[in-house]
Amino acid sequence: MVLTERGKPLAERELSVPEPGAREMLIRVHACGVCRTDLHIVDGDLNAGKLPIIPGHEVVGTVVACGAAVNGHVSGDRIGIPWLGFTCGSCAYCVRGQENLCDHARFTGYDLDGGYAEYLVAHERYCLRIPDAYDDASAAPLLCAGLIGYRSLMAAGDARRLGLYGFGAAAHIVAQIARYEGREVYAFTKSGDLDGQAFARTLGAVWAGGSETAPPAELDAAIIFAPVGSLVVSALRATRKGGTVVCAGIHMSDVPSFPYEYLWGERTIRSVANLTRQDGTDFLALAPRIPLHTTVERHALSDANEALSRLRGGRVTGAAVLVPAKIQNG
Repeated sequence: MVLTERGKPLAERELSVPEPGAREMLIRVHACGVCRTDLHIVDGDLNAGKLPIIPGHEVVGTVVACGAAVNGHVSGDRIGIPWLGFTCGSCAYCVRGQENLCDHARFTGYDLDGGYAEYLVAHERYCLRIPDAYDDASAAPLLCAGLIGYRSLMAAGDARRLGLYGFGAAAHIVAQIARYEGREVYAFTKSGDLDGQAFARTLGAVWAGGSETAPPAELDAAIIFAPVGSLVVSALRATRKGGTVVCAGIHMSDVPSFPYEYLWGERTIRSVANLTRQDGTDFLALAPRIPLHTTVERHALSDANEALSRLRGGRVTGAAVLVPAKIQNG
Protein backbone atom coordinates (compact mmCIF):
# COMPACT_ATOMS: atom_id res chain seq x y z
CA MET A 1 0.00 0.00 0.00
CA VAL A 2 1.80 3.08 -1.33
CA LEU A 3 1.45 6.79 -0.55
CA THR A 4 1.99 8.63 -3.82
CA GLU A 5 0.54 12.03 -2.84
CA ARG A 6 0.04 13.46 0.64
CA GLY A 7 -3.57 13.92 1.58
CA LYS A 8 -4.68 11.15 -0.80
CA PRO A 9 -5.59 7.54 0.00
CA LEU A 10 -2.93 4.85 -0.24
CA ALA A 11 -2.83 2.98 -3.54
CA GLU A 12 -2.52 -0.79 -3.79
CA ARG A 13 0.48 -1.65 -5.99
CA GLU A 14 2.23 -4.84 -7.12
CA LEU A 15 5.97 -4.22 -6.68
CA SER A 16 9.09 -6.32 -7.00
CA VAL A 17 10.41 -7.93 -3.84
CA PRO A 18 13.24 -5.62 -2.65
CA GLU A 19 16.87 -6.78 -2.62
CA PRO A 20 18.76 -6.43 0.70
CA GLY A 21 22.05 -4.55 0.77
CA ALA A 22 25.19 -5.86 2.46
CA ARG A 23 24.04 -5.01 6.02
CA GLU A 24 20.33 -5.40 5.31
CA MET A 25 17.84 -8.23 5.64
CA LEU A 26 14.79 -9.10 3.60
CA ILE A 27 11.84 -9.58 5.94
CA ARG A 28 8.49 -11.17 5.22
CA VAL A 29 5.91 -9.04 7.02
CA HIS A 30 3.55 -10.89 9.35
CA ALA A 31 1.91 -7.81 10.92
CA CYS A 32 2.28 -4.03 10.91
CA GLY A 33 0.68 -1.67 13.39
CA VAL A 34 -1.16 1.44 12.22
CA CYS A 35 0.33 4.37 14.11
CA ARG A 36 -0.82 7.97 14.41
CA THR A 37 2.51 8.97 12.88
CA ASP A 38 1.44 7.08 9.74
CA LEU A 39 -1.68 9.22 9.75
CA HIS A 40 0.39 12.41 10.01
CA ILE A 41 2.51 11.25 7.05
CA VAL A 42 -0.49 10.35 4.91
CA ASP A 43 -2.39 13.53 5.79
CA GLY A 44 0.64 15.75 5.12
CA ASP A 45 1.26 16.99 8.67
CA LEU A 46 4.75 15.51 8.23
CA ASN A 47 6.05 16.14 4.73
CA ALA A 48 9.86 15.91 4.73
CA GLY A 49 10.01 12.19 3.94
CA LYS A 50 10.31 10.65 0.49
CA LEU A 51 7.52 10.05 -2.01
CA PRO A 52 6.32 7.62 -3.05
CA ILE A 53 6.63 5.78 0.28
CA ILE A 54 5.29 2.58 1.77
CA PRO A 55 4.26 3.59 5.32
CA GLY A 56 4.43 1.48 8.45
CA HIS A 57 6.96 1.27 11.28
CA GLU A 58 5.49 -1.21 13.77
CA VAL A 59 6.58 -4.23 11.79
CA VAL A 60 6.84 -7.85 12.92
CA GLY A 61 8.16 -10.39 10.46
CA THR A 62 10.57 -13.19 9.66
CA VAL A 63 14.00 -12.88 8.08
CA VAL A 64 14.01 -14.67 4.71
CA ALA A 65 17.37 -13.48 3.31
CA CYS A 66 20.46 -11.73 4.66
CA GLY A 67 22.95 -9.43 2.96
CA ALA A 68 26.57 -10.59 2.67
CA ALA A 69 27.77 -8.60 5.72
CA VAL A 70 24.92 -9.44 8.13
CA ASN A 71 26.26 -11.23 11.19
CA GLY A 72 23.67 -10.81 13.94
CA HIS A 73 20.68 -12.57 12.41
CA VAL A 74 19.89 -15.64 10.32
CA SER A 75 17.06 -16.68 8.06
CA GLY A 76 14.03 -17.66 10.14
CA ASP A 77 14.57 -15.12 12.95
CA ARG A 78 11.41 -13.30 14.05
CA ILE A 79 12.18 -9.63 14.45
CA GLY A 80 10.61 -6.22 14.82
CA ILE A 81 11.38 -3.13 12.76
CA PRO A 82 10.67 0.17 14.56
CA TRP A 83 10.55 3.84 13.51
CA LEU A 84 14.32 4.41 13.86
CA GLY A 85 15.75 2.81 10.74
CA PHE A 86 19.27 4.24 10.52
CA THR A 87 21.65 6.64 12.27
CA CYS A 88 25.07 7.90 11.20
CA GLY A 89 26.87 6.93 14.44
CA SER A 90 29.24 9.90 14.19
CA CYS A 91 27.34 13.16 14.68
CA ALA A 92 27.43 14.94 18.04
CA TYR A 93 24.12 13.39 19.09
CA CYS A 94 25.13 9.84 18.23
CA VAL A 95 28.45 10.26 20.04
CA ARG A 96 26.60 11.48 23.16
CA GLY A 97 24.30 8.46 23.15
CA GLN A 98 21.35 10.47 21.78
CA GLU A 99 20.93 8.59 18.51
CA ASN A 100 17.23 9.42 18.59
CA LEU A 101 18.29 13.00 17.70
CA CYS A 102 20.81 12.01 14.99
CA ASP A 103 21.27 14.73 12.37
CA HIS A 104 21.24 12.11 9.61
CA ALA A 105 18.66 9.63 10.93
CA ARG A 106 16.31 7.84 8.56
CA PHE A 107 12.96 6.53 9.63
CA THR A 108 10.99 3.45 8.63
CA GLY A 109 7.86 4.25 6.66
CA TYR A 110 8.98 7.86 6.13
CA ASP A 111 12.47 7.87 4.59
CA LEU A 112 12.67 4.09 4.16
CA ASP A 113 9.88 1.91 2.80
CA GLY A 114 7.95 0.34 5.66
CA GLY A 115 5.65 -2.47 6.59
CA TYR A 116 2.39 -1.80 4.74
CA ALA A 117 3.63 -4.51 2.39
CA GLU A 118 4.35 -8.22 2.17
CA TYR A 119 8.14 -7.67 2.24
CA LEU A 120 10.59 -4.96 3.26
CA VAL A 121 14.32 -4.59 3.82
CA ALA A 122 15.84 -3.26 7.03
CA HIS A 123 19.32 -2.63 8.38
CA GLU A 124 20.30 -5.39 10.78
CA ARG A 125 21.50 -2.95 13.46
CA TYR A 126 18.03 -1.41 13.79
CA CYS A 127 15.96 -4.55 14.19
CA LEU A 128 14.72 -5.86 17.54
CA ARG A 129 14.07 -9.39 18.73
CA ILE A 130 10.41 -9.99 19.61
CA PRO A 131 9.62 -11.81 22.88
CA ASP A 132 8.14 -15.27 22.39
CA ALA A 133 5.22 -14.34 24.67
CA TYR A 134 3.58 -12.28 21.89
CA ASP A 135 1.97 -13.34 18.66
CA ASP A 136 2.76 -11.20 15.63
CA ALA A 137 -0.28 -8.90 15.72
CA SER A 138 -0.09 -8.39 19.48
CA ALA A 139 3.61 -7.53 19.27
CA ALA A 140 3.29 -4.94 16.51
CA PRO A 141 2.00 -2.02 18.67
CA LEU A 142 4.90 -2.52 21.07
CA LEU A 143 7.28 -1.23 18.39
CA CYS A 144 6.12 2.39 18.48
CA ALA A 145 3.09 2.91 20.71
CA GLY A 146 4.90 0.87 23.34
CA LEU A 147 8.40 2.22 22.77
CA ILE A 148 7.44 5.90 22.58
CA GLY A 149 5.09 5.40 25.52
CA TYR A 150 7.92 3.82 27.51
CA ARG A 151 10.34 6.64 26.68
CA SER A 152 7.66 9.19 27.60
CA LEU A 153 7.07 7.49 30.93
CA MET A 154 10.78 7.63 31.69
CA ALA A 155 10.71 11.36 30.87
CA ALA A 156 7.90 11.80 33.40
CA GLY A 157 10.24 10.72 36.19
CA ASP A 158 8.94 9.05 39.33
CA ALA A 159 5.52 10.69 39.19
CA ARG A 160 3.03 8.81 41.37
CA ARG A 161 -0.09 10.50 39.99
CA LEU A 162 0.21 10.31 36.22
CA GLY A 163 -2.17 11.88 33.70
CA LEU A 164 -2.51 10.39 30.20
CA TYR A 165 -4.10 12.72 27.64
CA GLY A 166 -5.46 10.77 24.69
CA PHE A 167 -6.18 7.14 25.53
CA GLY A 168 -5.16 5.35 22.35
CA ALA A 169 -2.56 2.76 21.43
CA ALA A 170 0.32 4.27 23.41
CA ALA A 171 -1.68 5.18 26.50
CA HIS A 172 -3.26 1.75 26.80
CA ILE A 173 0.26 0.30 27.04
CA VAL A 174 1.70 3.01 29.30
CA ALA A 175 -1.21 2.61 31.72
CA GLN A 176 -0.22 -1.01 32.28
CA ILE A 177 3.45 -0.14 32.89
CA ALA A 178 2.45 2.63 35.29
CA ARG A 179 0.15 0.35 37.27
CA TYR A 180 2.90 -2.31 37.41
CA GLU A 181 5.17 0.35 38.92
CA GLY A 182 2.56 1.31 41.52
CA ARG A 183 1.54 4.65 40.00
CA GLU A 184 -1.98 6.08 39.85
CA VAL A 185 -3.26 6.61 36.31
CA TYR A 186 -5.68 9.41 35.41
CA ALA A 187 -7.02 9.02 31.86
CA PHE A 188 -8.23 11.94 29.74
CA THR A 189 -10.24 11.35 26.57
CA LYS A 190 -12.36 13.43 24.23
CA SER A 191 -15.37 14.78 26.07
CA GLY A 192 -18.20 12.28 25.89
CA ASP A 193 -16.00 9.33 24.96
CA LEU A 194 -17.54 7.07 27.57
CA ASP A 195 -16.30 3.91 25.86
CA GLY A 196 -12.71 5.19 25.94
CA GLN A 197 -13.05 6.12 29.59
CA ALA A 198 -14.47 2.70 30.43
CA PHE A 199 -11.59 1.07 28.53
CA ALA A 200 -9.09 3.08 30.59
CA ARG A 201 -10.70 1.91 33.82
CA THR A 202 -10.41 -1.72 32.74
CA LEU A 203 -6.65 -1.13 32.51
CA GLY A 204 -6.44 0.21 36.05
CA ALA A 205 -7.05 3.95 35.71
CA VAL A 206 -8.26 5.31 39.06
CA TRP A 207 -10.13 8.09 37.23
CA ALA A 208 -11.18 8.79 33.64
CA GLY A 209 -12.86 11.86 32.24
CA GLY A 210 -12.91 14.48 29.48
CA SER A 211 -9.68 16.21 28.50
CA GLU A 212 -10.87 19.61 29.75
CA THR A 213 -12.04 18.22 33.09
CA ALA A 214 -9.97 18.81 36.22
CA PRO A 215 -8.91 15.50 37.80
CA PRO A 216 -9.84 14.84 41.44
CA ALA A 217 -6.19 15.22 42.54
CA GLU A 218 -3.19 17.22 41.36
CA LEU A 219 -0.99 15.32 38.93
CA ASP A 220 2.72 14.82 39.47
CA ALA A 221 3.21 14.52 35.72
CA ALA A 222 1.20 14.28 32.53
CA ILE A 223 1.92 12.70 29.14
CA ILE A 224 0.12 14.10 26.10
CA PHE A 225 -0.40 11.58 23.29
CA ALA A 226 -3.20 13.43 21.46
CA PRO A 227 -1.82 15.88 18.83
CA VAL A 228 -3.74 18.83 20.31
CA GLY A 229 -1.67 21.80 21.44
CA SER A 230 -4.34 23.17 23.78
CA LEU A 231 -3.92 20.07 25.94
CA VAL A 232 -0.52 21.40 27.04
CA VAL A 233 -2.36 24.20 28.81
CA SER A 234 -4.91 21.81 30.31
CA ALA A 235 -2.16 19.51 31.54
CA LEU A 236 -0.18 22.36 33.10
CA ARG A 237 -3.27 23.49 35.00
CA ALA A 238 -3.76 19.95 36.31
CA THR A 239 -0.12 19.42 37.32
CA ARG A 240 1.37 20.34 40.68
CA LYS A 241 4.31 22.69 41.23
CA GLY A 242 7.53 20.97 40.22
CA GLY A 243 5.65 18.63 37.91
CA THR A 244 6.37 17.71 34.30
CA VAL A 245 4.25 17.76 31.15
CA VAL A 246 5.61 15.46 28.44
CA CYS A 247 4.60 15.98 24.81
CA ALA A 248 4.94 12.51 23.28
CA GLY A 249 3.77 13.02 19.70
CA ILE A 250 5.88 13.72 16.64
CA HIS A 251 3.33 16.33 15.53
CA MET A 252 1.05 18.64 17.50
CA SER A 253 -1.13 21.60 16.63
CA ASP A 254 0.11 24.97 17.87
CA VAL A 255 0.19 25.48 21.62
CA PRO A 256 -1.94 28.53 22.46
CA SER A 257 -0.65 31.30 24.67
CA PHE A 258 -1.36 30.89 28.37
CA PRO A 259 -0.75 32.80 31.62
CA TYR A 260 2.74 32.41 33.00
CA GLU A 261 1.26 31.33 36.33
CA TYR A 262 0.39 27.94 34.79
CA LEU A 263 4.10 27.31 34.16
CA TRP A 264 5.45 29.07 37.22
CA GLY A 265 6.30 26.94 40.24
CA GLU A 266 9.09 25.10 38.43
CA ARG A 267 6.77 23.13 36.20
CA THR A 268 8.46 21.72 33.11
CA ILE A 269 7.27 21.14 29.55
CA ARG A 270 9.37 18.75 27.49
CA SER A 271 9.08 16.68 24.33
CA VAL A 272 10.06 13.14 23.45
CA ALA A 273 11.56 12.49 20.03
CA ASN A 274 11.90 9.11 18.37
CA LEU A 275 13.60 6.26 20.26
CA THR A 276 16.96 4.62 20.78
CA ARG A 277 17.85 1.00 20.23
CA GLN A 278 18.50 0.73 23.97
CA ASP A 279 14.91 1.82 24.59
CA GLY A 280 13.84 -1.10 22.41
CA THR A 281 16.01 -3.63 24.22
CA ASP A 282 14.93 -2.45 27.67
CA PHE A 283 11.23 -2.19 26.89
CA LEU A 284 10.91 -5.52 25.10
CA ALA A 285 12.61 -7.20 28.06
CA LEU A 286 10.16 -5.54 30.46
CA ALA A 287 6.93 -6.15 28.51
CA PRO A 288 6.55 -9.90 29.16
CA ARG A 289 7.49 -9.52 32.84
CA ILE A 290 4.54 -7.20 33.57
CA PRO A 291 2.99 -8.86 31.48
CA LEU A 292 1.78 -6.26 29.01
CA HIS A 293 -1.28 -7.09 26.90
CA THR A 294 -2.15 -5.18 23.74
CA THR A 295 -5.71 -4.76 22.53
CA VAL A 296 -5.67 -4.96 18.73
CA GLU A 297 -8.14 -4.93 15.88
CA ARG A 298 -6.87 -6.75 12.80
CA HIS A 299 -7.32 -5.49 9.24
CA ALA A 300 -6.27 -6.94 5.90
CA LEU A 301 -3.34 -5.09 4.34
CA SER A 302 -5.60 -4.04 1.46
CA ASP A 303 -7.87 -2.34 4.00
CA ALA A 304 -5.14 0.04 5.19
CA ASN A 305 -7.15 3.13 4.19
CA GLU A 306 -10.09 1.98 6.29
CA ALA A 307 -7.80 1.34 9.27
CA LEU A 308 -6.33 4.85 8.90
CA SER A 309 -9.84 6.30 8.64
CA ARG A 310 -10.90 4.56 11.83
CA LEU A 311 -7.82 5.94 13.60
CA ARG A 312 -8.45 9.42 12.22
CA GLY A 313 -12.02 9.30 13.54
CA GLY A 314 -11.06 8.02 17.00
CA ARG A 315 -12.85 4.71 16.39
CA VAL A 316 -10.00 2.35 17.29
CA THR A 317 -9.93 0.76 20.75
CA GLY A 318 -6.31 -0.05 21.51
CA ALA A 319 -4.37 -0.41 18.25
CA ALA A 320 -5.12 -1.28 14.62
CA VAL A 321 -2.85 -3.85 12.94
CA LEU A 322 -2.53 -4.77 9.25
CA VAL A 323 -2.00 -8.42 8.30
CA PRO A 324 -1.03 -9.39 4.73
CA ALA A 325 -3.46 -11.76 3.03
CA LYS A 326 -0.78 -14.42 2.54
CA ILE A 327 -0.26 -14.50 6.31
CA GLN A 328 -4.00 -14.50 7.05
CA ASN A 329 -4.45 -17.41 4.67
CA GLY A 330 -1.37 -19.30 5.87
